[in-house]
Amino acid sequence: MAHILALDQGTSSSRSIVFDEQGRIVAMAQREFRQIFPRPGWVEHDPLEIWDTQLATAHEALAKAGLQATDIGAIGITNQRETTLLWNRRTGLPVHNAIVWQDRRTEPFCAQLRAQGLEPMVQRSTGLRIDPYFSATKLRWLLDHVSGAHIAAAHGELAFGTVDSWLLWKLSGGALHATDVSNASRTMLFDIRHNVWDHELLKALHVPDSVLPRVFPSSHVYGHTDPALFGAALPIAGIAGDQQSALFGQACFKAGLAKNTYGTGCFMLMHTGASFQPSKNGLITTAAAQTGPTPEFAIEGSVFIGGAVVQWLRDGLRAIPSSGEVQGLAESVPDSGGVIVVPAFTGLGAPYWQPDARGAIVGLSRGSTLAHIARAALESIAFQSAALLQAMSRDAQAAGGAPVHELRVDGGACVNDLLMQFQADLLGIPVVRPQVIETTALGAAYLAGLAVGVYRDAEQLAAMWQVQREFQPTMPRERAQELIGGWERAVRQTVAA
Repeated sequence: MAHILALDQGTSSSRSIVFDEQGRIVAMAQREFRQIFPRPGWVEHDPLEIWDTQLATAHEALAKAGLQATDIGAIGITNQRETTLLWNRRTGLPVHNAIVWQDRRTEPFCAQLRAQGLEPMVQRSTGLRIDPYFSATKLRWLLDHVSGAHIAAAHGELAFGTVDSWLLWKLSGGALHATDVSNASRTMLFDIRHNVWDHELLKALHVPDSVLPRVFPSSHVYGHTDPALFGAALPIAGIAGDQQSALFGQACFKAGLAKNTYGTGCFMLMHTGASFQPSKNGLITTAAAQTGPTPEFAIEGSVFIGGAVVQWLRDGLRAIPSSGEVQGLAESVPDSGGVIVVPAFTGLGAPYWQPDARGAIVGLSRGSTLAHIARAALESIAFQSAALLQAMSRDAQAAGGAPVHELRVDGGACVNDLLMQFQADLLGIPVVRPQVIETTALGAAYLAGLAVGVYRDAEQLAAMWQVQREFQPTMPRERAQELIGGWERAVRQTVAA
C-alpha cells in the first residue's frame, strides 16, 4: 500500500500527516512556533524555525507510522499563503524574517498604488484587490528595507517565495526554486488567466523578475528531496496554498461546489471551473489547484478573525481556561441575549474590506454575562461566513450559475456542533462535515498522489469523499434574516467607529 506524506505548514504550527492510499490518517505530528510582533500591526515568522519544525514533524510522523522513507510514494506540501520570504541563493539563508499574511505594515504603500489608479489593472490580471494581505507589497518592503537587497536582487543573488517555495528549496537542498499556480495567484504579481508572471505589474511595483520562482501545476513532480534528509530521494509531487488545497481535499472539483475552512481565520471558496469571474460583491477571484496546464478558478472570501476569536475569549477576556470549553459556556444560555461581537481586531476582510475597522461588542444590557459574550463571539464566526456566502451566491447568479446548495466545512472549529448548526440556520442550506476534516493536508496528499499515479483521476477522489454529519437548517428564514440584519447594523457601527 502506498503512503503519502503531507507537509501542512500553517500560521501558528507546522504539521505532518501520513495518509494511506484510501485517504485515511495513519499518523500525525505537530509543533508550534513563535509569532513575532515587532510593532503593532506587524507579524513575522523566523523562516529557519518554520523549516526546523516542519522537518521535525515529518520525521516524527514517519516514526509514529512505523514507516521508512521507501514506504512513501510522494510528498505533498500545503502552506499558509501570502507569507513572504526572501533568501540568499548562495548561502540559503533568509535576509529577513518572513512577513506574515496578517501583517499590515504595507497599507501606506497600498494606498499609494490605489491612488495611482492601479487597482483595475491588478484585478483584471490577478483577480485580487490591492491590499497588504497579498505578497507583492511585502516583497517590495523587503527589497526597500533590507540593506543591499535591491542590488543583490538585480544581480540574481536573491530568491523570493511564499512558504511552499521555501520548503521546496530546503527539501531539495537548494536545487528547486518553484511554486504552484495557487500560491503564485496570491502574490498580486501573477496573471491567473494565462498562468504567467505579469511583467506590467512587476514593473509598476519595481520587482525584478530575477527573484521569482518558476510556476507549475499543483499536481506535478517538482523534483526530489535531498537523500540526506530522509534516507532516500522522495518525489515532491503536489503543492497548493492551504485554502485551494482544502477545496481540492473536499472534492470540490466542479463549478458551484463550495467549502469553508474554520481556522484562525475563515476562508470560503467556490469553484467556478474554467471561468474567470471578477467579483462584484467584495470577493476575490483566485486560481484553484490545478492538475494540468488548463487554468481553473475559484471565488474566495476571507474572514481575518474566525477561530481566533475563541483564543481571544481564552487569553484576552479569560472567559474560558481552554478553547475546548467555549461550546459548554455558550450553550449555558439559550441565545446571545441580543449581544453581538464584531471581531474586527485586524480590520474587516471580505466582503467589507474595512482595514481601519476595530472590534466591538454591541447590544450589552444589565443582564449580559460572559456566557452571552462567548455565544456571541462564537456566532460571529457564522455571521461573517454567512456574509461571504451571500456575496458568493450573488456573484454566481450574476454569472448565470446556480446559488450554492450546500456548504462543505473543515478546519478545527468545524467540530463545534453549536457553531455548525447556527451556520446552517443562518445560511438556510445544509452544512456538511466530512469524515476527514484535515482536508488541507488531504488535498496536498491527493495532488501528490495524482502526480505519481497512486490515484487515477479526480472522479476516483470524489468517490472517496465521505460525510460524517450533515447539519440541516431548522430556524425560520424570517428569524435568520432578522439576525443577519442585526449583524449588518453592528458592522456599520464598527466601521463608523
